[in-house]
Amino acid sequence: MRKRIFEVIEVARTGDRASAAYDICMIAVVLASIIPLAFKQSCTAFQVIDTAATVIFIIDYAFRLLTADLKLKKGPTSFFLYPITPLALIDLVSILPAFAVLAPGFRLVKILRLFRSFRVFRAFKMFRYSRSVEIILDVIKAQKSPLLAVGSMAAGYVLISALVIFNVEPETFETYFDAVYWATVSLTTMGYGDIYPVTTIGRIVTMVSSFVGIAIVALPAGIITAGYMDRLRDSKEKEKQEK
Repeated sequence: MRKRIFEVIEVARTGDRASAAYDICMIAVVLASIIPLAFKQSCTAFQVIDTAATVIFIIDYAFRLLTADLKLKKGPTSFFLYPITPLALIDLVSILPAFAVLAPGFRLVKILRLFRSFRVFRAFKMFRYSRSVEIILDVIKAQKSPLLAVGSMAAGYVLISALVIFNVEPETFETYFDAVYWATVSLTTMGYGDIYPVTTIGRIVTMVSSFVGIAIVALPAGIITAGYMDRLRDSKEKEKQEK
């Protein structure tokens, strides 16, 4: 029984209609639960949606905790490790604020109303119900070393560029944080234009930073895309072998 529950609540495999239906239903519930966040005023319909979604999320969390050993495969220890896994924490954070709606009579629970904005984390719950997202997350884990290398290079370049521009134009950049902010938006080629150099040397630094930014920003996309395509190819070959 627990094994079947685990198969249903996990991302649907090929041919498992029950699991596919569960994934679709949960994505629909997640989308419905975050719609009220787009409105400043609340209404009875929004409260009903939030209450129903919270109950469903609690049941889903209970099922996942019940089958934690099948997920983590670490025996009884899995039941203690699962609550601190990233997706489990997202589940918990998205559930807790709604207790203020489920039990408004408790003064202690009312404190959770301060954290109602945490309900936006429910959007991240959709990650666990998408096969494509699961593949991307696996690719990120597999390509962790090159991605960390690129990230470290980008962070180092931002800090160095900020130091250069901070000393080249001390009148424009009042604090080092302003320089770091400028270096970040320049590296990503966004360029909001709220802070910008006005001297010739400063503009040259900006041009160099932008060109380097194009190369650095493109690297993670290339790494993830290549890994994603390899993973899709492996999945298709595996499906062919199973058939």
